[in-house]
This record gives sequence, structure tokens and C-alpha cells, in this order.
Amino acid sequence: MKKEYRIKKNNEFSFVFNEGKSVANRQFVLYTAEKKGQEHFRFGLSVSKKVGNAVVRNRVKRVLREVFKELEPHVKKEFDYVVVARKPAADMEYSEIKKSMVHVLRRARVLKSSYSNG
Repeated sequence: MKKEYRIKKNNEFSFVFNEGKSVANRQFVLYTAEKKGQEHFRFGLSVSKKVGNAVVRNRVKRVLREVFKELEPHVKKEFDYVVVARKPAADMEYSEIKKSMVHVLRRARVLKSSYSNG
């Protein structure tokens, strides 16, 4: 994922947390903040030490980045997204994480209707 598509700074995370809406399931909390006129969505991750040790946390982050890269054409562009991983995400396979993220994105109504589970 390109650097300009990532949310890294504390004030950018704060904007999404404070101004955005949140949707959750057992594995993830998704915060979305609309930003009009944005050419591409931006994406941030938060995986706390509660999820697991550094190896586990980094694996969860890698898989989430890959899922977002795969879903990129189907996600609405004019939003900033922050994904907060919860403890059950540590024990999930790639396909389960993808299914869970699709579920959260659908609940947040930011997944385009052109997406089918494929």
C-alpha cells in the first residue's frame, strides 16, 4: 500500500476517531470519516498489545493491509478508515479476516455494491 494512502500521524487518527462513525463486530472496530474531494481512501491500523506479542500483532497488520489492498476497487474512495483489531483477530486465518472485514465494511455502508464474495 502506498505511503500517501496510510494514516500515520496522531492528529489524523484523532480526526477519524472524533469526527467519524464506528461500526464493530467481534474481531474489528472500523472508524470511517468522510473527506470530500479525496482521490483515494486512506487507511490506518491500531493493534494493541492485548491482541498478542509483536509477531502476532505484525501478522494481523500485514494481513489487514493485504485485505484492504484486495478490496481497494470496491471500497469508497472519499473516506479515511481506521481499523482497530480485537483479540480474536490473532487466531484467524486470512480468509476469516477478509470475511470479517467485508462484514464490517458492509455494516458501515462503505463497500460498493459491485463487490461479491469472490
